Amino acid sequence: MSNSFDETLFSVGLEKRKATLGAEYVEKNLAAADDFSRPFQEAMTQWCWGFGWGDETLDAKTRSLMNLSMIGALGKMHEWELHCKGALRNGVTRDQIRAACHVIAIYAGVPQGVECFRVARKVLEEEGLL
Repeated sequence: MSNSFDETLFSVGLEKRKATLGAEYVEKNLAAADDFSRPFQEAMTQWCWGFGWGDETLDAKTRSLMNLSMIGALGKMHEWELHCKGALRNGVTRDQIRAACHVIAIYAGVPQGVECFRVARKVLEEEGLL
């Protein structure tokens, strides 16, 4: 397995990651990385955020809605909460988050939709949107 580091992808990824998740959150995660977890943090920043989010074919708002749907369907609620906050940063509205929760409930099951609504309410309350 190659541990090649692509500085360009990392830089683009870091910019996209901070814009969506917040600079403080990203810097905290990178600072906490050690010899064990640093390769993963670097690869994730390069691949997910540099390659994936760095492609301008889809705007950040669309990517955020896609992420909410996929992460919600997978039931990864810690990540869903993080990306719900990021979606708001990327211009996703309260009504669009509700619509994403509806899609999740339809395709991943009502209990998962209920869980997404629970977390969305928490995020929207924290952001003063409810």
